[in-house]
Amino acid sequence: MRDLVVLTGPTAVGKTDLSLELANQIKGEIISVDSMQIYQEMDIGTAKATAEEQQRVEHHLLDLIKPTEEYSLAQFQNDCDQKIAELQKRDRLPLLVGGTNLYIRAVLAGFMLPEIKPQLALRERLENLADQSGTEAVHDILTEYDPQTAAKLHPNDLRRVIRAIEIYKATGKTKSFYKEQQQARPPRYSAYKFGLVRSREMIYQRINQRVELMLARGLLDEVRNLKNKYDNLSDTARQALGYKELLSYLDGQISKTEAVRLIKKRSRNFAKRQLTWLRREYRQGKIFIFNLEKETRADILQVMTAIIKGDSDYEQEYKKRSEINF
Repeated sequence: MRDLVVLTGPTAVGKTDLSLELANQIKGEIISVDSMQIYQEMDIGTAKATAEEQQRVEHHLLDLIKPTEEYSLAQFQNDCDQKIAELQKRDRLPLLVGGTNLYIRAVLAGFMLPEIKPQLALRERLENLADQSGTEAVHDILTEYDPQTAAKLHPNDLRRVIRAIEIYKATGKTKSFYKEQQQARPPRYSAYKFGLVRSREMIYQRINQRVELMLARGLLDEVRNLKNKYDNLSDTARQALGYKELLSYLDGQISKTEAVRLIKKRSRNFAKRQLTWLRREYRQGKIFIFNLEKETRADILQVMTAIIKGDSDYEQEYKKRSEINF
């Protein structure tokens, strides 16, 4: 048996329900690999497991920090390593569930970037440059320092562009250099990697429906409470899907209708990026894909459980299945 199981897929695909059933069948416990579910008091908009769901199956790495605090990728890797070791000591199989691909890669492949404190003066200078001259001006700086990373980042992804510049300024080496070093290392854990997909049209429809459901459950009140309680949310928390747009609405910058439209649009764009990553992993033979529109949940669970328990061979089962287009 391998060290752990990974269950991933785009937002709103249906990971939660299937993960609860799978965990019960494989004597597992769920470790969240979602970069926003680490925040306390951010429950509805992050689709965090409910109290009832957490009673059904033990969940870990939820509600780790206040929404005013920052949390690095290296911290997550360390916390996840400790939790994996703890579960294995108790003879429980770690089931990593979530759609933050960077977190998954950090656990499985390692994290080579050095711990660098945010360079606030540099960050402020670059943010001012973006305000005055556009995000392309900041992106041009990154292109000069690290063209490989710049080619992969959109100029509007200002937070990651600035972070890549910070890495170069602090270490004299590029983010792409550290990534190449990381890729040369052997995997840190052996894993059964499963991905869930649906057609893009169905995922987009489910996203739109889920946004409306979150609003009906009180997402706006959740965001208003955060705004009233805390003077300054962390940069990461402020960027969370749903929270960023509703904060803009509460600040009078946009209408509620526009906020809802933007939540749905950003969520669809996020799902599109997740699908792109899954396709790349699938084509490289790194992940086992299940299409929830073409296979029943019962059949999917049966195949997953058989592979994990050793009743079916992972590699042979992978080769038997016809190519999945998504």
